Amino acid sequence: MKATHNPTTGVQVTPADLLRMAALYLRRHGWHQGTYYPHNTDNPTPPACVVGAIGMACTGRRVEHFYGLDPDTQVTFRQTVGVLTVYLDDHAPVFHIDEDGYLLDEHTSPYSWNDDPARTAEQVITALQAAADEWDRLHTHGGQTR
Repeated sequence: MKATHNPTTGVQVTPADLLRMAALYLRRHGWHQGTYYPHNTDNPTPPACVVGAIGMACTGRRVEHFYGLDPDTQVTFRQTVGVLTVYLDDHAPVFHIDEDGYLLDEHTSPYSWNDDPARTAEQVITALQAAADEWDRLHTHGGQTR
């Protein structure tokens, strides 16, 4: 091992950690609606939608679609988006009912939730932080994973 290499610490990055990193990313770089990132920029850290910010937190780079990620990162990305989805289902559900009265969406889509015209950046950041807090509450005890 070279002197510049850091040995692994054995610290597990949790979905809560990634949700908080996504919230921090949005605070620092801005929030976006409609796509993961604005199309007209080559900025390596552009404004992002909620899922784009999770992608940045998971990979440290723009994620145009999770299918392009390596398998381990794809699992981490999808789990983290899933944690946010569960939180939104419980605290900010969005229901789409068709003309016959049938529920079209079983879960709140973080994509449509993010793109709601009435949504604000502060609401998105707050939801990411609250979802992280809820994950910690349900999965850790005294700072240790249950």
